[in-house]
Amino acid sequence: MARLFDIPEFYRSPLITRVKRGRQEIDPRKRDLSPAVLDFGPVVILLARHFGFCFGVENAIEIAYQTLEKHEGDRVYFLSEMIHNPDVNRDLESSGVEFLFTPSGDQIVDWDTLSPEDVVVVPAFGTTLEIQEALAERGIDPYTYNTTCPFVEKVWKRSAELGADDYTVIVHGKANHEETRATVSHSERNAKTVVVRDQEEAGLLCAIIRGDEGCDTFDRVFRDKSSKGFDPDVDLRRIGVVNQTTMLAAETHEISQQIRDALATRYGEDQIDVHFADTSDTLCYATNENQNATYSLVESSADLSLVVGGYNSSNTSHIVELCEARMPTYFVKNADEIESGDRIRHFSLESREVVETEDWLPAARPITIALTCGASCPDAVVEGVLNRVLSFFPDTRSIDEVLDPYPVVQIES
Repeated sequence: MARLFDIPEFYRSPLITRVKRGRQEIDPRKRDLSPAVLDFGPVVILLARHFGFCFGVENAIEIAYQTLEKHEGDRVYFLSEMIHNPDVNRDLESSGVEFLFTPSGDQIVDWDTLSPEDVVVVPAFGTTLEIQEALAERGIDPYTYNTTCPFVEKVWKRSAELGADDYTVIVHGKANHEETRATVSHSERNAKTVVVRDQEEAGLLCAIIRGDEGCDTFDRVFRDKSSKGFDPDVDLRRIGVVNQTTMLAAETHEISQQIRDALATRYGEDQIDVHFADTSDTLCYATNENQNATYSLVESSADLSLVVGGYNSSNTSHIVELCEARMPTYFVKNADEIESGDRIRHFSLESREVVETEDWLPAARPITIALTCGASCPDAVVEGVLNRVLSFFPDTRSIDEVLDPYPVVQIES
């Protein structure tokens, strides 16, 4: 039985929990990735098979709130946003938490204001060794209140193993993302390291490996995303690929295959085991599940999709990308963004800003809406979005009637 974490009840949703547990009882091996169909009459909601808080996020929230309870009245800091969700971080700030850094790495609180009596919590993304050392210098143990996701730590461990075996580490991720900054910091202590953002950048790196491009291309594209003293003529001979756990797992796999093929071309297929390390076991299972469920969701006959989550959430943005490729998609942080059936505010991945769209709901009835969210979004926020959508449709079937196929569950407090 999966562990039940002690997270605040206001993050839970009786409706969502009932559907999730009903699906789990019917399909304990998680082989059926088709969405749950919630037929309210004039509107049908297709709820993704997997979405919402993952193991790492629930673990982080449990530690965070237990720390606040234990240290009521003390100064409690988080290195940065614990997870990329505005509702969760606002709740923490309302409890007196202060953030030391912005998500982009800008320092908000000066180190010199901290004392050994202060409590500092490491977020789920982890942190750099340099920040850990800065805390230790001020008498603060960075491991006492550490919410780093176990799957992130698994990537760090694998990177260290690669370095010990004289492999260079390629990190598939966004160079400025907190998790990638942390992974690079840990990796660099043991191995030469370079970050690639996508398959296009991986293609350039492969051209350098094959000898089709030179060091000038490396300097132009990767010099600011590689470890000090990185020599592409020397450091691209033996390679292992790890990832930022929130990236598209399928893309990480493709990048790994690109690198492998380039090494095989350069050194020969019979020598590939010498030059390429298999790191497929570092992919995050929860990211994989959510993305696979999204692939199934977009195969449905939905008229549009709503994706819920923080606008700076990497894993959510990739779910949005998958949905946008197949249907009109609206990326909303919560129900407040949905003003009415005629107007919606949503985040545009293309312009990187919040935009407004009118007449977003098609006039034809019934209408089918695909609904999902990122791994850092509470189920309660998803239920809020669902209820807001239902409010635009008169004469819908009752929630009790729609949920009748799913067993009633009690939410643990």
